[in-house]
Amino acid sequence: MSATDAPGAVSTAPSKEPNPGRAGRERRPRSLKRVMVYVLLSAGLLIMSAPFLWMAVSSFKTTSELTASPPVWIPTEWTLDNFRDLLDKLDLPLYFMNSVIVAVLVTVSNLVFCSMLGYALAKLNFAGRNKIFSLVLGALMVPGNLMLLPLFVLMSKLQLIDSYAGLVLPFAAGAFGVFLMRQFMQSIPDELLEAARMDGAGEWYIFWRIVMPLVKPALATLSIFTFLGSWNNFVWPLIATNDPDKYTLPVALATFATDPNKSGGSNGMLMAGSFLIVLPVLVVFIALQRHFTQGIATAGMK
Repeated sequence: MSATDAPGAVSTAPSKEPNPGRAGRERRPRSLKRVMVYVLLSAGLLIMSAPFLWMAVSSFKTTSELTASPPVWIPTEWTLDNFRDLLDKLDLPLYFMNSVIVAVLVTVSNLVFCSMLGYALAKLNFAGRNKIFSLVLGALMVPGNLMLLPLFVLMSKLQLIDSYAGLVLPFAAGAFGVFLMRQFMQSIPDELLEAARMDGAGEWYIFWRIVMPLVKPALATLSIFTFLGSWNNFVWPLIATNDPDKYTLPVALATFATDPNKSGGSNGMLMAGSFLIVLPVLVVFIALQRHFTQGIATAGMK
């Protein structure tokens, strides 16, 4: 009888516990891949943000540092002279307020009208619903520059040139916003709306009290895109305004840059003006970032 067959003998079969060395070797390639991904993403972020960082830093440089060769990346002496000169030579508060009024009105209009039409196309049954949605999809394929001439003729006949209405009404509702809200509202269960109707709720109550709170991520996404597009819009305000008092910030800064009697070829003031134009967009994105990322994540699960 062998020792292993003896009563009470301890078995010497190999253990099935995981090998720590092998687990470490498996984790090492994964960690290396993760590091490489972070390195590539960081490099891409640096490349994309480099123009903005250069603009922001250059707005605080002196004239000698702006024209230095080789270029000075980090200013040795931070100064606010560019911002002071810009405020002295340009009526910045007026143009800033014009941009705020136009961007806010366009954004609010899109949130209201695009949500209404999106709700109707997603949850209401009426004749011609599919045809209207096809028109919305067709409008997405039309280049925006193609509509500038018809819009200008229309605003001229309505005598809305050089007015806030002429800057807001052509963009009060966009096809992209209607499509976005319609697609998002389709994810709301029909049973929830039917239960509200059985309890006696009207369509307006259902829309404002039930549907709108459920689509906050989509509203945040639409707010960011609409505000960004309206704030940075240059071509249409340039066409639709002849009165300098109705200029928005991009138009005012462009005319200021092309007027040698005002700008004097100062790149520092132009950098400072561009930096001030970008700041409100960053504030809006930071304020709505949580809802924006939630909307993107939710849309990816549909």
